[in-house]
Amino acid sequence: MDTNTVAAVSGSIAPLAYGVATIGPAIGVGIVVGKTVESVARQPELQGRLTGLMFLGIAFTEALAFIAIAVAFIPFPS
Repeated sequence: MDTNTVAAVSGSIAPLAYGVATIGPAIGVGIVVGKTVESVARQPELQGRLTGLMFLGIAFTEALAFIAIAVAFIPFPS
């Protein structure tokens, strides 16, 4: 393979890699929200604290998606 072929292939794989990389954070957010809803159903008086912790967990989980976006734009060395 020459350099042009590698560049063409890597250029078309980056969006696919980002799409696959977002599956993990999507599953993580689903688990975090589901467990929070379950916890609020068990102890409604803790809703305020649990909601804050849920948003913190979502922020950390979505950071993985932002890292995947950044990695998708890193050029391959030629």
